Amino acid sequence: MTANTTVRKATERPGAVGTPARPPRNRPASPALRPGWTPWLYLLPALVLLGGLLVYPIYQLGLISFLEYTQAQVSGGEPTTFQGFGNYAALFRDSQFWQVLLATVLFAAACVLATLLVGCALAVLLTRVRALPRLALMMAALGAWATPAITGSTVWVFLFDPDFGPVNRVLGLGDFSWTYGRYSAFALVLLEVLWCSFPFVMVTVYAGIRAIPGEVLEAAALDGASQWRIWRSVMAPMLRPILVVVTIQSVIWDFKVFTQIYVMTNGGGIAGQNLVLNVYAYQKAFASSQYSLGSAIGVVMLVILLAVTLVYLRLVRRQGEEL
Repeated sequence: MTANTTVRKATERPGAVGTPARPPRNRPASPALRPGWTPWLYLLPALVLLGGLLVYPIYQLGLISFLEYTQAQVSGGEPTTFQGFGNYAALFRDSQFWQVLLATVLFAAACVLATLLVGCALAVLLTRVRALPRLALMMAALGAWATPAITGSTVWVFLFDPDFGPVNRVLGLGDFSWTYGRYSAFALVLLEVLWCSFPFVMVTVYAGIRAIPGEVLEAAALDGASQWRIWRSVMAPMLRPILVVVTIQSVIWDFKVFTQIYVMTNGGGIAGQNLVLNVYAYQKAFASSQYSLGSAIGVVMLVILLAVTLVYLRLVRRQGEEL
């Protein structure tokens, strides 16, 4: 063996000087370190918190809705028995449930529509006024938004009181009672819900409008488009993801209104004429001690809200919008 052969074999050994290093083998990454898992790791604390605050209570709500759970079972006087869908069957046979459901849907739809119209109109107005009026409007709206629901409801009842309220005096209505009639009571509650709900829509939509490039709006104005046409053809399409969010939030909030109805109509109005599902569930669960029926109403509300949200998101997806 020559010296050149010995040197060549020595340099061909792995790790020898002058030999190119072998490329490292591609080892499979740990599942927790894969790029697809990274967002879930950041979301894990929030998911754990939501699981404890939402998933478990919803599980208990659904469980009680399948049981016979009244005051007798709560006190231990009678054993808890499994009813299956018996509570739901009894609920669906109740004509009052369907009346309350229809009233809830119509009332929530009116609240959502009014909130979106007023909130979007004021958001556009904020972009048209000077700094001082804009600041005053923002502070007034945020004050209404920050007011607790029970406080705002009590103030509104006083304002429209037939004996001491200033509204009847200004309008010359005498001793007209807003909470006596069914429709006037619903209208009064709608005004209070609108008062405390429109600031969220206004602030959110205003932030979205400020993010629209000014050149786009200027081009539309130079083309002769009116303010309504600019909103309908330029702003609304660009604000669609934001409008989806505020609409879904408004549907959820207004569909499960409780405090305003309970306080302003004294628990649902005369003979229950102003009942909504949330107050109806409260009466069944706590006033009548029928906790299983109250839980069944809660499950029905949850299913309706999930269905409305999914249908709305599906319609938006069909239009090709990214959320």
